[in-house]
Amino acid sequence: MTQYSTRAVRAVTVVTNRHAGLGAGQDAAVAALARLRERGIEVAEVQAPSAAETVRLVRDSIEQGNSDAVVCIGGDGLINVTLDAVARTGVPLGLVPAGTGNDLARELGVPTEDPVAAADIVVDGRTQTIDLGRIESAAPESAPMWFVTVTGTGFDARVTLRANAMRWPRGRLRYTVAALAEISSRLTVPYRVELTGAVTDGLTNPGAGSELALNAVMVAVGNTRTYGGGMLICPDAVLDDGLLDLTVVGALSRLEMLRLLPALSAGKRQNHPEVKQYRAAEITLTAPGAPATADGEPAGTLPITIRAVPGALTVLVP
Repeated sequence: MTQYSTRAVRAVTVVTNRHAGLGAGQDAAVAALARLRERGIEVAEVQAPSAAETVRLVRDSIEQGNSDAVVCIGGDGLINVTLDAVARTGVPLGLVPAGTGNDLARELGVPTEDPVAAADIVVDGRTQTIDLGRIESAAPESAPMWFVTVTGTGFDARVTLRANAMRWPRGRLRYTVAALAEISSRLTVPYRVELTGAVTDGLTNPGAGSELALNAVMVAVGNTRTYGGGMLICPDAVLDDGLLDLTVVGALSRLEMLRLLPALSAGKRQNHPEVKQYRAAEITLTAPGAPATADGEPAGTLPITIRAVPGALTVLVP
């Protein structure tokens, strides 16, 4: 059962991406920062030139005891960067959504188009503890990576990587164009999926310690239900159950994928026989040449092992 608590918030470290969301980041930052200061909050803003520098500055602020909370003004990608600094610290993370997808904010009920209301949630200090996912790659040069929403592999990861490299069109339409471009390439690849600590409770799980060999267009691992701005890829995922949900989109034809994508984008649950859900504490995915993304950020290539880390993040919620 989800439990909430309340703490005093008097000083915050704010991480901003003023270029997020087609300029929404700038407007959101101005409005949210003004509201925080209006309500008597001491604000230290971080605008660093790199992800590594952002993590260093936020971590320093936490270690020095200067922050009652860390606030991200931006999208899920900025939150992903900040996780390296705030995970397992107990310092709560506040959200002022200003990205394209804002899936974590949607999951938590934080307003996505009202930065003043989002700032008020930070000041009110109501917290919830949620799980994170942790990705470990077999490649020695790849460092472990936190994520809070969804790790995508295969087709959806290729779409995200292509969209991130595109300058036109802007916004969510960019992902539609990227998907249409990727759908003309090879779709199905052979996957090996290893489940540790699997549970059944109505899903298609074969049981703990199982190994599956299958052909799939994509395999997504969710801590939350949605990614990409509301695409319902893991419809039964729960943020604080100590487990990860796995959705396998099997060997669909291009025509079937063209029919599936609009329904996913509309946030509809999929009942196609080639779409199967599993749930486990740890998942290892192997597929030749399949890329991975986490919270919309690059996460290397398979094979990877993904673990649920219970209670790793405290968040500020309505």
